[in-house]
Amino acid sequence: MPCVRIATWNVNSAKQRMPRLLAWLDERRPDVVCLQETKLADDAFAALLGEELAGRGYEVAAHGEAAWNGVAILSRAGLDDVVAGLPGGPGFPHPEARAVSATCDGIRVTSVYVPNGRTPDSEHYRYKLAWLGALREMVAADPERSLVCGDMNIAPTDADVFDPDAYVGQTHVTPPERAALADLQAIGLRDVVRERWPDHERLFTYWDYRAGMFHQDCGMRIDLVLAGAPIAERVRAAWVDRHARKGKGPSDHAPVIVDLDEAPDGDIGPVVPPPSAPRARRGAKRLPQAP
Repeated sequence: MPCVRIATWNVNSAKQRMPRLLAWLDERRPDVVCLQETKLADDAFAALLGEELAGRGYEVAAHGEAAWNGVAILSRAGLDDVVAGLPGGPGFPHPEARAVSATCDGIRVTSVYVPNGRTPDSEHYRYKLAWLGALREMVAADPERSLVCGDMNIAPTDADVFDPDAYVGQTHVTPPERAALADLQAIGLRDVVRERWPDHERLFTYWDYRAGMFHQDCGMRIDLVLAGAPIAERVRAAWVDRHARKGKGPSDHAPVIVDLDEAPDGDIGPVVPPPSAPRARRGAKRLPQAP
């Protein structure tokens, strides 16, 4: 099967999100899915989801750990040359389950869950920057065939947060983080969702569970699909499946979907369905964790 529809989704616990994940797979029918924050060791992931995924035609490359982190690639387009982790990547103090790579229909797919960073200038923050440097080194070996998908824990620009003023002094938006992301893209990776919707100001993928952030559409765009030029040229649609963030027991992230060569649902807009809340007035909303 050719690789046509690619998706990435931070599910924030595969166990908690299993019913929603399986229903979403049946509805959207992606050919390749990158998952993050599975929060399951590999044997537990296989026991929980292996039979259900195999029944839907997916091969699985999982790299996880109990209760924390965890990434996976689900593929109906082949799954070869699987590599868990980042070769030579930093530990904290030991390497964490934050990256897995595989070749799917000729595309080198990497599912990533970039460290959060917690607070600027902390040891967590320095680890985040070092981790991004190791990711860049790995992908630089063959950027044209590469597709890096996942939770980057970085909003690329101020247009990717609901209010830049709310994030002053916070991670995800600092110049060093954005520079590290720009360095990754500089090897030849294109932000295909932003390319598709360059002027859209409410293109969010993550909303905090607290303080009604989702219902007020106070979010961030931190889940990205970065593609080498030959892959980016194949993009026919790119969108955020906001519907999957609605309802009972959602993840705090929405899936991001990119269609290559053809668009089964058409080029249906940057966010599906669009938010109903009015845009927040600048300075009117503070982050839930802000003092």
